Amino acid sequence: MAAMTEPFRVRITVRGYELDTQGHLNQAVYLQYGEHARWEALRKAGITQDALLATGVGPVALETTIRYLRELRGGDEVDVSCTFEYSEGKTFRIIQHITKADGTPAAEIVAVGGLLDLATRRLVTDPRAHLLKLATINPDLVG
Repeated sequence: MAAMTEPFRVRITVRGYELDTQGHLNQAVYLQYGEHARWEALRKAGITQDALLATGVGPVALETTIRYLRELRGGDEVDVSCTFEYSEGKTFRIIQHITKADGTPAAEIVAVGGLLDLATRRLVTDPRAHLLKLATINPDLVG
């Protein structure tokens, strides 16, 4: 498996409307933070949603696991990392850490995904190669 040495990171401030009745970040919002970081990593690599779809493929989530480590409250600032890991198959893993600004780990997201050929409805054989072809700015973020 290949992974870059320094993961991509994006900073997010926890907003009040994202909190549950206990006053901490709603569980579903962790997924949204992960999704935001993934798309930002692709965008920083030079891959837009439109460019990806224009090649006839779209990303597909196959499995997602979240480990909640510390609660997040309104106003907390967090960094959400994103690292793509590839194997020889049609799928890849995305490893993400949500870390408070002071360095405290808050959550870990591990997702298994692939690139779906929108015509055949089958996974693309080599998703890494497909993403690298589209990465016009910083291919290290996806490769």
